[in-house]
Amino acid sequence: MGHRRQAILRLSPNALTVLRRRYLAKNAHGAPLETPAQMLRRVANNIAEAEHLYSSDNSKCSQVADEFFSLMSELDFLPNSPTLMNAGRELQQLSACFVLPVEDSLESIFDAVKHQALIHQSGGGTGFAFSHLRQKSDRVASTSGVASGPVSFMRVFNMATEVIKQGGTRRGANMGILRVDHPDILDFIAIKRNPSELTNFNISVGVTHAFMRALEQQRDYKLISPRTGQPVASLKAAAVFDRLVGAAWSTGEPGVLFLDTINDRNPTPQIGRIEATNPCAEQPLLPYESCTLGSINLARFVVGSSKQRRIDLDRLANIIPIAVRFLDNVLDMNHYPLPDIEAMTKGNRKIGLGVMGFADLLIKLGTPYDTDEALRIGDQVMRFVYEHACAASAELGRERGLFPNFKGSRLESEGHRLRNATVTTVAPTGTLSIIADCSPGIEPLYGVSFTRTVMEDVRLAALHPEFIRQARAAGVYSPRLVKRVAANESIQGLKEVPRSLRRLFVTAHDVPPEHHVRMQAVFQRYSDSGVSKTINLPATATKADVASAFLLAYRLGCKGITVFRTGSRSKQVLTCANVQYC
Repeated sequence: MGHRRQAILRLSPNALTVLRRRYLAKNAHGAPLETPAQMLRRVANNIAEAEHLYSSDNSKCSQVADEFFSLMSELDFLPNSPTLMNAGRELQQLSACFVLPVEDSLESIFDAVKHQALIHQSGGGTGFAFSHLRQKSDRVASTSGVASGPVSFMRVFNMATEVIKQGGTRRGANMGILRVDHPDILDFIAIKRNPSELTNFNISVGVTHAFMRALEQQRDYKLISPRTGQPVASLKAAAVFDRLVGAAWSTGEPGVLFLDTINDRNPTPQIGRIEATNPCAEQPLLPYESCTLGSINLARFVVGSSKQRRIDLDRLANIIPIAVRFLDNVLDMNHYPLPDIEAMTKGNRKIGLGVMGFADLLIKLGTPYDTDEALRIGDQVMRFVYEHACAASAELGRERGLFPNFKGSRLESEGHRLRNATVTTVAPTGTLSIIADCSPGIEPLYGVSFTRTVMEDVRLAALHPEFIRQARAAGVYSPRLVKRVAANESIQGLKEVPRSLRRLFVTAHDVPPEHHVRMQAVFQRYSDSGVSKTINLPATATKADVASAFLLAYRLGCKGITVFRTGSRSKQVLTCANVQYC
């Protein structure tokens, strides 16, 4: 594709609103300096510049830029938000996900706070493991005093976030993680029961295989002092698990990270153990590591007549290598916030190619989300993406060289010679799905009609376009029906809607918790990193339902799990009237 192609961007009104408010370059008065097409051309041209590092063919850069532009302008693929915002501009910080180390000293703690602020200012999110901080009331030899404990120091990080706006567009996001064997684990589990605490954090408990064995066997397990590495107390595993389940049932937090499951698949164990993730928990990372994500819009890959629709695997196979090349180029074009981050990121060259629009794909195929057939389709699609992404990374490895930390890696031992230590991640695709006008990530529809709130002050109304089309074809579409649909999270009780439509347009709370978990597990099989998936529960869900979801997720090999019960927060992330995306 050597010529400059000017695509006609087909953007929804909601997409245009989000782009104008958050993504387009603006002048000093806040007026856009570019159109959406010019934004995509800016990004495509900038990311293609990395070709000069590997080829002396000057036409190569122009050709690749056109391929990147076509990929994005067709809404087949979009990179993570910082790349869209910053590529080709002064900031040039292109990664969404970072993990920073927090060691057991004031110097390390406040270095991490400073580095967190720099990352948030540039548009990234940060994850921290606070497990190395000594427990509260432990001795501090240098001052003859006592330690404040990790929960207390987390408040410092939270306040720093409060005063830093990401790139002037949004407040930063954090993930805070504490190991289940830390002596302060019960305080950590309870902290978010107070809705005014740690408002800029998601929190997760780092669960180990040893804890899960103790839970299964109804035994005690040991709490380990981070300062000495020695046991200081024991707790009943079942009692701690009950506390964790109760807090998640009440507030949606903490989530759970299965740390040993994550490290069982750590691609570079010779570099270190993974202890933390990005804010949405789908990207486990080493300290000082960052990752660049991008997502394929599966809704764009359905072809055929309404009675014989199928996934266009040939076209999907064609665009995956372009997307992998795009993400690998981002690693070279990125201006990293810290030299340590640049060194670690380029050493492993992790990328995360994922998907969005999965619920829309199922609807177009006529398959309800809560079926075994939907699980089969999820398995088929993600396996296809993974295999072709690995093949593309291998080809880049032959062309450009393997990631520098390849020697001693798990990939070397398994005979996988790839350019990138990881290639796949399933991200939440919040605002990206608005731009692409598709369902987010692999989630089911939250509602057939709902309002999305972005940037705290912009509310975007939406009624699913395929529902409109099928309701009209069935002869039932009317303003009254629209009002009825908008007033209900689920349409299963609306008898005026044909049964076939009710069956197809199942929403998050129509889906049994077990099926949510099984869907996450299907995608996890082919995700090198993690999977962003909320296990949505109705208000009537019990603590036993939460416990069952946690246990099933562990048994099926998920790397983590987040549950959310409707009504468990006064300001909840998703309602049929207010859907907010990070």
